[in-house]
Order: sequence, then C-alpha cells, then structure tokens
Amino acid sequence: MKPFFRNLFYILSYTPALLAIYGNLKGGVWAWSNLFYSLGFLAILEWVAPQLSGNEHSSKSDPFPTLILLVHIPLQWLSLFTLFRGIDQGILEGVHLAGAILSTGLNSGTSATVVAHEFVHRKNPFYQFLGKHLLFTALNPYFFVEHLRAHHKWVGTTRDSASALRNESLYAFVIRSVGGQLRGAIQLENKRLMQAKKQQFSLNHYVIRQFAAYLVVIIALYVWSGALASTAYLLQGFVAVFLLEYVNYIEHYGLRRDEKTRVTEIHSWDSDRFISRFLLVDLSRHADHHYYASKPYHTLQTYPSSHKLPSGYAGLFFLAIIPPLWFKVINPRIPEAAL
Repeated sequence: MKPFFRNLFYILSYTPALLAIYGNLKGGVWAWSNLFYSLGFLAILEWVAPQLSGNEHSSKSDPFPTLILLVHIPLQWLSLFTLFRGIDQGILEGVHLAGAILSTGLNSGTSATVVAHEFVHRKNPFYQFLGKHLLFTALNPYFFVEHLRAHHKWVGTTRDSASALRNESLYAFVIRSVGGQLRGAIQLENKRLMQAKKQQFSLNHYVIRQFAAYLVVIIALYVWSGALASTAYLLQGFVAVFLLEYVNYIEHYGLRRDEKTRVTEIHSWDSDRFISRFLLVDLSRHADHHYYASKPYHTLQTYPSSHKLPSGYAGLFFLAIIPPLWFKVINPRIPEAAL
C-alpha cells in the first residue's frame, strides 16, 4: 500500500470524537454512542480484524500526519463544549448523562491523550504546548513530566510506576501508577526548580500550575452552568485517566528489564491490529516507540522480535478488567527472560 493512501486510514481516529459530539447534541440513547462504539463494536472487531504488519511509511517531513493530529484539537474542544451545552440545555439528563460523560471521557482518553502523547514527544515548543493543552482537557497533571523524564528512562524496572508487574491486577496498578506518577512528577519538578534556583511552591511548578488551572476551570463551569457541569468535567477526566492507565497496563505488563540494560523492542507489547493502529495513530506500535522515542507516529515499525498482544487495545479491555481472565491469557505469553 502506498504511504499516502495508508495515511488516510488515520482519519479513523476522528470517529470517537464525532460520535461523542453527536451524542452530546442529540441526547437520549445517542449519548452512549461512543461508549458502545469504542468498547462494544471495536472491542469485538479487534479480535477478527486483520493485522497490518508492513513497515512502509511516508517521510518524517510529510505534513499530512501532523495535520491529522491538529484536527483533534478542535474536536476535543467540541466534545467538551457539547457535553456542557447538553447539560445546560437539559438535553443530557438522568442515566443518559452518565452515557454522555462516559462517551466524552473515552474520547478524552483515546483521541486527546493519545494525540497529546505524540505532541509532547516532539522537540518543537509549540507542539509540546498543544500536547500539554490536550492533557489538561483530559484532567492529567502528571503525564507530561513523568512520561518524558521517568517512564522512558526506567520502563520495565522497579523505578517505573507505569510498568505493570506480573500478576498485578489492573485496579491495583491504576492506584499505584497514578499515585506514583503524580508523586514522581512533583519530585521531578521540585528538583528542576531547585536546580534553577526558583521557588518550588509557585506557578513555576508544572503540577501546581495544572491544579491551579483546574480550580479556575471548575469554578468557571460552576458559575456558568452549575455543579453538574463542573462535576461532569471531573468525571470525564477520571474516565480519561483510567483509560490512559489501562493502556500503560497492557503496554508493559509483566515485562522486566535490568536498569543497566538499554531499552529495546523487547521491552513493550506490540499490536499490529488494523483498528488499534489507525484509531490510535499507531500507539500500538509501542515497542518501536520505546526503542526510538523521537520517531513520528507514522514512521513506527513492527519487529518480529517484539512481544505481540493477542488482540488490539479495545479488544483486550474486557480481559484486563477481569484479572483472572487476563492472567490466564497473557501470563503464558510473557517470555521467561522478561520475568
């Protein structure tokens, strides 16, 4: 397949946002659209969809893949705005409001957070700003600091909070990972400011600045639309953070590395499933991402030596939320050398 036509498949990454927006505007059962799509239809499709394991790609300088990412920013804003508008106008009520919050949060956890991940890895300050902005909308105050300065350095070791241990349930991991990464981000920012001889407890501190901004947004939403809107913003963010940590869980579960060993393609789980590749802008080619973190998403490759997940990211969700089933399916796939 020619790179240009292959890149067109990344347009699939807009579907969660479009469904969330439509559901928020329509209300009723439509408010559940993205939830049923992302964790229902796609979860089933991931098990039967083909794999696309070719390594053809366009050049790093091709502007089209970046354009794909930029469109996600207004879509993320629209998904949040329509959620608040639906609440304000009474379109989203009762149990269907819960569906809208879940659908919007799923979009924040897939489209916004995944695109933010791509942006924060770029050296251009403008793209990093966009990445931090998207993380803010997804209620994440730690990822920008901890992911870049700790996770990529310590992945697969006991020093990395975002690497799941063998026989560790998703729920135990989420608690440990969020707490560890938040604590780690605060400590890293304290160290950075101390070295720069700046006040630590100030808005110079990234994590403190994030929490201060969240307080402003929550108060503004409360004044504009009441407690329901501000609560909805928090809840969709909690969904997004849980989804991010689910992704961390399946990407590194059970794979261990000595601190002195260089990170290679064998220290992350991979998936070449069509849905995960193009819906999540090749996040599922995670082994190459950790091998060469500076690679743009559309140039990531698959390796025969990397460890392969039995399905895509959506397809594994219901295995992960049932720990005995997850352990039964995934534990035998962990190579002895990684234990």
